[in-house]
Amino acid sequence: MTEKNEMIFGLRAVLEALEAGKEIDKILVKKDLQGDLAKELFAALKGTDIPVQRVPIERLNRITRKNHQGVIAYISAITYQKAEDLVPLIYEAGKNPFFLMLDGITDVRNFGAIARTCECAAVDAIIIPATHSVSVNADAIKTSAGALHKIPVCRERNLTDTLRYLKESGFRLIAATEKGDYDYTKADYKGPVCIIMGAEDKGVSYDNLALCDEWVRIPMLGTIESLNVSVAAGILIYEAIKQRMTEQEA
Repeated sequence: MTEKNEMIFGLRAVLEALEAGKEIDKILVKKDLQGDLAKELFAALKGTDIPVQRVPIERLNRITRKNHQGVIAYISAITYQKAEDLVPLIYEAGKNPFFLMLDGITDVRNFGAIARTCECAAVDAIIIPATHSVSVNADAIKTSAGALHKIPVCRERNLTDTLRYLKESGFRLIAATEKGDYDYTKADYKGPVCIIMGAEDKGVSYDNLALCDEWVRIPMLGTIESLNVSVAAGILIYEAIKQRMTEQEA
């Protein structure tokens, strides 16, 4: 059954949604879920990028009082894409690709604000990880002013593998980090580029930093150590736009 057009609950209903190819944002599963249908569900999920969270029965009961049978699935508001599918299409269209990757960002309002900036700046895609990350829900869409319906969002199982693919595809990888080697305005954003933003508390993960061509920082002149991530993303995105537009005019 569905509730509020965003949620499916019950083992059979969730299985049917998977078989029908519905875009599922995440699935909550009771910690000790067992039985033949449960095995069928886990088999259907194998090899997908759908995040599955094992949770106590109490959490499921708080979400709905109806017979959820230990499983609740959230339907995604958009169709997620893959970087490996998008990159060739962008190159074939003769465009100079510009991606933004969000590494470990969990605040949906920040995500929505970043998506709005990306759409205004004609960024080609936003990349997020399948787990420990924001996803496209109603709050994110509202904060984005509808931008998340317009800009492709790639949900990837492994960001490090995705960065390797982008690098092999000719992208320059630029990480925003307090460990940055120099001011963000000194980086080269003119060719195919992916800017990587991390969570405000943890930053970009070391494995992903290690793959980046440039580490840049935004000067902090006051006493607070960092900017809100959506503001920081906007600063870097528009520095990239300035450089890319200057190159086109040259």
